[in-house]
Amino acid sequence: MRQSVRTYHAVLVGLAGASAVLLGALGAHGLQGVLDARHRQVWETAVQYQFWHALALALVALVGGEGRARTFAIGCFAAGIVLFSGSLYALALGAPRWVGFITPFGGVAFVIGWIALGLAMRRHD
Repeated sequence: MRQSVRTYHAVLVGLAGASAVLLGALGAHGLQGVLDARHRQVWETAVQYQFWHALALALVALVGGEGRARTFAIGCFAAGIVLFSGSLYALALGAPRWVGFITPFGGVAFVIGWIALGLAMRRHD
């Protein structure tokens, strides 16, 4: 795999993980008293899914082999973080309800990403 692609994936993993930690801290400390209990729960769900899928990105980068399935898995996990977690962050902060229609597309991206990861790992053997 080319070094520039590897570097891009490493940066993506770092940004996804670091922003999950920062957004978690913001929700726990900076938004305390700003968000009601329901919106705090939505925020926490967004952080949890983002963090788990940041770890999934790292897993793909480490053991996903090479090829289209690996690249596709990385793209799906990144898109899932943006669509799923991003829409939940927006909803927690008071975005219009229609933003919630974006969330399932992120969930589907996560599912497809896991399938692609499995295919990439199978080809790696």
